[in-house]
Amino acid sequence: MLALISPAKTLDYESTLPTDEHTLPRLLDHSQELIDFCRSLSATEIASLMSVSEKIANLNVERFRDWSPEFNLANARQAIFAFKGDVYTGLDAYHLKEKDIAFAQTHLRMLSGLYGLLRPLDLMMPYRLEMGTKLHNSRGHNLYEFWGSQITDLINTDLKDAGSEILLNLASDEYYKSVKESKIQAKIIKPVFLDEKNGKFKVISFYAKKARGLMARFMIEHQINEVKALQEFDSEGYFFDKENSTAQELVFKRHEQIT
Repeated sequence: MLALISPAKTLDYESTLPTDEHTLPRLLDHSQELIDFCRSLSATEIASLMSVSEKIANLNVERFRDWSPEFNLANARQAIFAFKGDVYTGLDAYHLKEKDIAFAQTHLRMLSGLYGLLRPLDLMMPYRLEMGTKLHNSRGHNLYEFWGSQITDLINTDLKDAGSEILLNLASDEYYKSVKESKIQAKIIKPVFLDEKNGKFKVISFYAKKARGLMARFMIEHQINEVKALQEFDSEGYFFDKENSTAQELVFKRHEQIT
């Protein structure tokens, strides 16, 4: 099983790293092309393009300027420890065991607007470039056209290398759109997480994002390779809803949280 998750806007380059072990992203030539283009943009253009404040736009100007493919632990850190958001709160990578990280390196992938597809231990310099950004480039009008089949091809390579016949889609729609689903050489499973609110079950963004991270952690810790084993997922009160699930979509529910 190979699981896909989205990156996060919030980054952590301060916490003490639990390991120095690292690898390098495999699509850096493409990343460099994007960086070169982004360096031509002014802070005002970045603010408009990314719908961010002037402060964040200026920060990104600095990041694009300082970016270098010569990664080391002084200027970069492993992706699984660098991202900090709801998904990564659920994943809680800093408390994974060494054997879990090793399993994740083969069975977990992070989609990225700048790096395409990251392994957990791939080093990355800080950036902000969401996959949905309408960045006109030499290959098209947005990042989906820029990446083309590159991400999908690498996913298929990783599926083959891991001996996996299942792709677990734990990514957001924005990021999963970068995957050409019809070309994936595996069965695709998409979990759906529903939380109870006023007596009705529905997707609540914050909870759903965290649940994706929780399931990624569950898969890693139990070294899951079969769909049936995913049905045992019960982290933080979630339970499998067999009646409303299908062969491709696994529904998990959780009763309303009392605070």
